[in-house]
Amino acid sequence: MEFFATTAKGMEELLAAELTEIFRVGSTAFPELAEAQVGKPTRAGVPFSGPIIAAYRACLWSRTANRILVPLKTFPAPDPEKLYGGVKSIRWSDHLEPSKTIAVDFACTHSQITHSQFGAQKTKDAICDQLRSVAGERPSVDLVNPDLRINVYVRNDEATVSIDLSGSSLHARGYREEQQAAPMKENLAAAVLLLSGYAEIAKAGGALVDPMCGSGTLPLEAAMIATNTAPGLGRKRWGFFGWKKHQAELWTKLKRDADSVRILDVKKLPKIVGFDEDARAIHTALANLETAGMRGLVHFEKRELDLAEPPAGATTGLFIVNPPYGERLGDEESLKPVYRRIGDAMKKRFKGWKGGVFTGSQPLSKEVGLKAARRHVLFNGAIECRLLTYDLY
Repeated sequence: MEFFATTAKGMEELLAAELTEIFRVGSTAFPELAEAQVGKPTRAGVPFSGPIIAAYRACLWSRTANRILVPLKTFPAPDPEKLYGGVKSIRWSDHLEPSKTIAVDFACTHSQITHSQFGAQKTKDAICDQLRSVAGERPSVDLVNPDLRINVYVRNDEATVSIDLSGSSLHARGYREEQQAAPMKENLAAAVLLLSGYAEIAKAGGALVDPMCGSGTLPLEAAMIATNTAPGLGRKRWGFFGWKKHQAELWTKLKRDADSVRILDVKKLPKIVGFDEDARAIHTALANLETAGMRGLVHFEKRELDLAEPPAGATTGLFIVNPPYGERLGDEESLKPVYRRIGDAMKKRFKGWKGGVFTGSQPLSKEVGLKAARRHVLFNGAIECRLLTYDLY
């Protein structure tokens, strides 16, 4: 089967490497994963192929993907009638019981169909009309919790229709019940950590400190990496639950395997710490920690940025921070002192560590006062951001 994993711009290469590793590691317990092939990254995603277990494992284990899709058909769609005809030509009875509910996600670019809601309506009509002609019954629409979510993407008047196996975006792990203003998405946080080398740092016993942790997303994603926790393990609902080709027994085996490889012995884990000056942020982070089932594995504490320091006994690790950058929270000029304080903290108290600053402001990043060893361009929604990493000699 052919599949497509979507992600944010700038994360495609990282996702391709991640999928390759997911299939390689999984093939020990599930030899059929050796058949999975990862294609060349494209704009905002990565194609891959293999048995259905490859898609399931990608859903369960990918830290950086947004959605896992099963493309059903690609066809010319220069107008609404051609879109309707192309969607109706798919044998929907292979995928959906007519008594179930559906939702359609429709996106278009460089297309003569310019209204996404109208495109979604035409897609829904084609699916319902086809199933009614075959089964005498049609599915109803549920935009919040549908049994099956259909994804349609039209680019240059060519439509690709897919089943969305994720259901809702994979960034929603299920632990973030509460959040502060301008939160960082979980898969973006995971990408920042992976590009900063945290997976290798954690394996070597290095600690992690986030001095402006907010609702705790970076430390919690770090804990998931360090404990080898599949990010999808806490999710209750999946898009493939209402898909006729779903193999429930195989999915149960994959979840059981993921549960068995977690490392939850605090003595075997590196120290992970989140500080924040805001007591409400720490309260939120602690609530999310509880929901994630990781109490005792991450330490959150109300503490000023200038007092951030390595945990006792930690000589190496990753100092990682996602400070505000003027787009939504605060003004650039007023934030300059914050970036200087971040640079001072790294220079004075984290020698021998790796440093990472994720920001959407190039002028503010210069206030850190350190030369970046590496730079990665990532997107936080529509905002072009940079991850700057430092070797703190």
